[in-house]
Amino acid sequence: MAFFSTPAITLRRIQHGDFDLILNCFTLERGKISIIAKYAKKSTRRFSGVLELFSLLQLQCSAGRGLPVLQEAELKQPYAGIRGNFRKTAYASYWAELIYLWMEENVANAALFNLLAHVLTELDGNDAADGAVLNLLFQVRFMALAGFLPELTACCACGCQLEQLESRGLRIDPARGGAVCGRCGGAGGRLDELTKGTLKLLQWLSCSGLSQARRVRFSPAAVAESTAFLETFVPYHLGKIPRSLKFLREIR
Repeated sequence: MAFFSTPAITLRRIQHGDFDLILNCFTLERGKISIIAKYAKKSTRRFSGVLELFSLLQLQCSAGRGLPVLQEAELKQPYAGIRGNFRKTAYASYWAELIYLWMEENVANAALFNLLAHVLTELDGNDAADGAVLNLLFQVRFMALAGFLPELTACCACGCQLEQLESRGLRIDPARGGAVCGRCGGAGGRLDELTKGTLKLLQWLSCSGLSQARRVRFSPAAVAESTAFLETFVPYHLGKIPRSLKFLREIR
């Protein structure tokens, strides 16, 4: 029987039988994995208060036939401020579901792990943290790491560079991979409109360091445009609307 240890963030908890839990975790060294915590619901000494959603843990597991078995879990960061706030929980649930749905099992992605830990820390540690802007940061960086970052520098149809386009009149076009200019996109409703300024802000989020990206200031209008853009683009390429996104939209 082999043993392994890795930092991990809990994405999902599923009851298994009367006493066990199956945990879907995103780990630093192994990517997305599923493990079983035997007697986790019965033992108050081994796992009490440790295996909560979004917690940052150090896992000790044994791997043999079937799912790896959790032997020990050391709590590194509980992120209790997230679970105590339903709006913060909605954002964290969306990020966790995106990783769960998109990432393959046992494929490490250290950059994505660090991104998730960063946005959870920001969301948890500051009562004034703007979950909407953190949500933009996570989505645009997640898409870049997953290999489907939208085109943010030019019209996806004619290739005209952003600086040469009019300030307004851009349209969301996920099928073409980003935004299209007024000439290529035709008429549309206000819900799918974008401005050059919004795309420039998203460019900054996509390429700057995480600490610098958090300092970007979005106007309410830019937040609304960016949210509509990313929450149209991500489900299109995912092939479904995550349940957590539906809930997030309801409470918003």
